[in-house]
Amino acid sequence: MLMTKERRPAIRTLRGWAISVLQEAGAIHECEEHGWAKDRADPHAWERAFDIARQDPPTGFSPEEALAEVRDVLDGIGDTCPECPPE
Repeated sequence: MLMTKERRPAIRTLRGWAISVLQEAGAIHECEEHGWAKDRADPHAWERAFDIARQDPPTGFSPEEALAEVRDVLDGIGDTCPECPPE
């Protein structure tokens, strides 16, 4: 569910859609230097992404399939960039 009447851009794969949803919800962001996706470790943002998956799955997919893909993508993203030196 979007807060505006604006539609999301067309995404070619379910994985791409899940990444878009996670970014929209604020659950992930990109490393500014290298472009790797990083988990924000924000449970409220994760829940927003799960809600979007349940309520507005992409055409041709069930809410369960959309939710599973969001979880799968989130499980594969760490909270650090693999190319950035440790702090």
